[in-house]
Formats: sequence, structure tokens, C-alpha cells
Amino acid sequence: MARIAVTDGMDENAVNILEKYGHEVVLKHYSKEELLGGALCDYDAVVIRSATKLTKPVLLASINEKGGVSFIGRAGVGVDNIDIPVATENNMVVCNTPRSSTHSVVELTIGHLLTSCRHIATGDRLLREGTWAKKQLKGSELSGKRLGLIGYGRIAQGVGNVAQSLGMEIHAYDPYLPPKIASNNNVTLHSDVNAVFSMCTHISVHCNLTDETHHLVNEDRLNLMPQIGVDGTHCGNHIVNCARGGIVDEDATLSALESGKLTSAALDVFETEPAIGNQLLNHQNFHGTPHIGAATMEAQSRIGQEMAAQLIDHFNGQRPHSALN
Repeated sequence: MARIAVTDGMDENAVNILEKYGHEVVLKHYSKEELLGGALCDYDAVVIRSATKLTKPVLLASINEKGGVSFIGRAGVGVDNIDIPVATENNMVVCNTPRSSTHSVVELTIGHLLTSCRHIATGDRLLREGTWAKKQLKGSELSGKRLGLIGYGRIAQGVGNVAQSLGMEIHAYDPYLPPKIASNNNVTLHSDVNAVFSMCTHISVHCNLTDETHHLVNEDRLNLMPQIGVDGTHCGNHIVNCARGGIVDEDATLSALESGKLTSAALDVFETEPAIGNQLLNHQNFHGTPHIGAATMEAQSRIGQEMAAQLIDHFNGQRPHSALN
């Protein structure tokens, strides 16, 4: 049966399922140099997360006289770390697990929104430093404010539903979305991304990283944000990104925090990871998490099971349900 490399970890139950079907699963992380040296060419499939980068040279090094890797699994949603055109040219099917982490990322996004407006992270830091900042940390409510969603797929729809239950008015930009989906959820869909920034004091990013979306959140768009909520509250402007690093221009974000144009910024993903030493970490109105959107026990179990099912389908001669090429 198949020999499968799992380079960034996999749920134990998923490994057991694959082994019960007769597949060999090797849990081992390879360095960039090892990948370029053909470390994957003795495998039939590889399953990665965000840490492993399957660039053109790595994919070409993963081919042998018998074919080599025929299945690439991304345990998660974003696939910008895989050169899909090269994979397609070399008969490698690429799959992700688009449904499994939705609830986890929705909850983390809402957590960041609440933390931003109620100074939870700042209050914790000051308290640990010995400062009782009760009077300095007056926040604002999410209720009565407009939330702009950049991208309106499954995760953004989940965030919008929770935010609506908290009293927020939802606006979205997604040029690939059938308008009926937004209208069915009582969401205002805009054809111009600048309109969303102009109307919303709170922005949450939920699109893929592409050439089109790189630094989509930039200085010009941050300057469009109104600072005053639709309810008249001077709540400031807030940015959250739990999607992909690079969509938010981090230099522009830091400048906006320093000038006061941006009241808070919260990132789970960064343009360069790990983000140790990133200058945003030094600003008191920034808080971040180390790319943990899908890092829940429940999501990891679902991701593993979904990926195992797709691997089994592939090696049984069936097309996996989330094949991207």
C-alpha cells in the first residue's frame, strides 16, 4: 500500500485509521535542504501544514522513476505554501480540509475582536507588571458597530453570524461570492473593498493569500476607516487577521497604531513566521497569537479524519472530495 510522509504532525486517530488500511505513515519533519535533496521522493503521498513549503524545486525533487508523490494533503485550508500548477503538471493531486477548522477559527476571531475592544490582553500585561489600570482601560462594545469581513466564505459567515448575535451590523467584500449568500444572511455585500473600510470600524480578514490580496490591508485603506461607530460611539478602528499572513501590511499597521489611526490590531498569522522579533509585538495596542486558529483538540481530530478519508479514497482510485486540481 502507500507510504505517506506526514511532515508537520497528524492526529493519532487519523494515523491509526491509515495504518488499519495498510498504509505506512512516517511522522517526520524535513528541513528545506532535505526537501530540496529529494527527501520525499520515496513516498507516495505527503501531508503538510503551514510549516512545510512545497515549492517548485521541492516538488520536482519529489519525483522518481516510479512516479514519486502523487498526493499532497494540506491539513488545513490555505494552500499558498504549495505550488499547485507544478503539482498539476506532475500528476500530483492537491487536497485540503476546508471544513474541519471552521468552528475553531471562528471562535478565535471572535476572541480577538472581544480582546481588542475590551483591552483584555493589555489589562493582563499591566496587571502582571503590577499596574491596576482600571480607569485607563475603558473599552467599547461590539454591539452597535459595523464589522467588515474581507472574504465571505465558511469562516467569515460563521464570524458574521456570531457578531450579529452580539449586535453588530455586517458588511462584506468578496468578488467571487454569489450575492444571494450574503443577502440570505442579512449581510451587505460591497463590490468595492474600499467601501467596506470606509464604513466599518472593525475589519476581520478571511480571504486567501494571492497576488491580488497581498497587502490588501494597507495604509490607504486603514486611513479610510471612520473611528466612530454607527451608534455614534468613538470606538476607534480595529483590525483582526486569522486568515493568512501577508494580507495585512504589518509596517502600515504599526504606523497606524503609532499615529492613533488604528486603535488595535490582532494577528494570528504573520508575513514571516515565527514572528519573534516582529516590531508589532512591542506596541501596547497590538496582541497576537502564534498561528493557532485551528489549534483545538476538536479541529485537529476533524482535520485528521478528513485527511485520512481523502488519502484512502485517492489510493482506492477515487477522486478526493476536496481535490483542488
